[in-house]
Amino acid sequence: MKDMQYISTRGLTEPIGFQRSVMTGLARDGGLLLPQSIPTAAASLAGWAALSYTELAFEIMRLYVDLPDAKLKALIDRSYAAFRHPDVAPVVPVGDVFVLELFHGPTLAFKDIALQFLGNLFSDILEQTGEKLNIVAATSGDTGSAAIHGVRGRPRIHIFVMHPHRRVSPLQERQMTSVLDPNVFNIAVNGSFDDCQGIMKRLFSDLPFKDRYALGAVNSVNWARVLSQIVYYFYAAFRVMEKTGAGQVQFAVPTGNFGDILAGYIAWRMGLPISRLILATNENDILSRFFNTGVYSLGQVVPTLSPSMDIQVASNFERYLYYRLHEDAAALRETMELFGATGSLSVPLNENGRVDDLIAAGAVNTAQTLDVIRRYHAEHGYLLDPHTAVGVFVGERHLSSSSPTICLATAHPAKFGQAIRDATGQDLGHHEILDRLLDAPTRCEVLPADEQAIRDFVSNRAL
Repeated sequence: MKDMQYISTRGLTEPIGFQRSVMTGLARDGGLLLPQSIPTAAASLAGWAALSYTELAFEIMRLYVDLPDAKLKALIDRSYAAFRHPDVAPVVPVGDVFVLELFHGPTLAFKDIALQFLGNLFSDILEQTGEKLNIVAATSGDTGSAAIHGVRGRPRIHIFVMHPHRRVSPLQERQMTSVLDPNVFNIAVNGSFDDCQGIMKRLFSDLPFKDRYALGAVNSVNWARVLSQIVYYFYAAFRVMEKTGAGQVQFAVPTGNFGDILAGYIAWRMGLPISRLILATNENDILSRFFNTGVYSLGQVVPTLSPSMDIQVASNFERYLYYRLHEDAAALRETMELFGATGSLSVPLNENGRVDDLIAAGAVNTAQTLDVIRRYHAEHGYLLDPHTAVGVFVGERHLSSSSPTICLATAHPAKFGQAIRDATGQDLGHHEILDRLLDAPTRCEVLPADEQAIRDFVSNRAL
């Protein structure tokens, strides 16, 4: 068992242990929880390189958690037994890049890697304490279904998932609303994902409400989500360095809420030889604009082919900003207060004219997304979902002879059948799991983008 403590980015919460941080979700001062220090793994890399995915997950996670080794190992083994590929996250060479397939879990999305583990972790902690948990989540597509499948039918847990009404793909919606377990509540909010996420954060900031209803988070504000995702950066880097003989790699990451690429950033801080993180956004480009200009400024949310990235306020950006501001919690509070008041913040560029020499960034439009899907199918016989296509497009702009490029494939293409048809002219986007949902009964409540309406719904159905 380790004694790692967790602190808030805003510096006004006492340090807490890992299990308590998992149950807390959003810090009580409104910040996000982070480990008090990032452990170095440089001396362990050679020994880790040949480990299986679950063995590697154990070695990395045990640096951060306050669980006995035997319990942690059992939780990891149970979580990844549900994956359909023996490697959990296989790496496939496709053209000039390597594709890290993160969609072999129960809901065909990368969120399964974290949320299968988190669901088992919640259950274990609740079984020990005898407490209850009411999870409130906001999703732009894949988090909701992965979270629901991680906790459906579990005792002592109710889950309330908000998604933007008619702004997720039809199959993403069905993956959530066809789960009829009595502890699952789906809410379609008449608004954007940012509306959903804003309501969620305000409920968590109301401490009497949070305490009364034992609210918990599965969104990537929960550090356990990020911790689980760190693992596949190490795993993919080891596989590609072994195959190519390279001493370092770079990752192209499609992102909307900054959680997936933050895991890569933490892996780099741990000592994984990452030469560059390539951040890719769709037309909702607040993050790519920030890394290219130093200005983080709100715009309007635009519906796109990659709805899980249709986000303006990226919740995990605050964690990155904490490190960018040299772990100065007071400066972070001041900066976030300015953003809350004006919708904009900025950081100075470095001597190279960049926000961060590690992170390159670019944005992709609809035509470019469809072109990448069409091209990879025609030239390589490989189907990309539209989110992954965004990452591949920007990754191709930054190919390096010394650092192989690993592109994170975040969802199975079958989840976005219409985009695949538009790109290829063929009805290729199918998977038996999803095809079975087409005629499945569903249950969902449509509510306004109103905090009180959501508050009432949760309080009337909470455990």
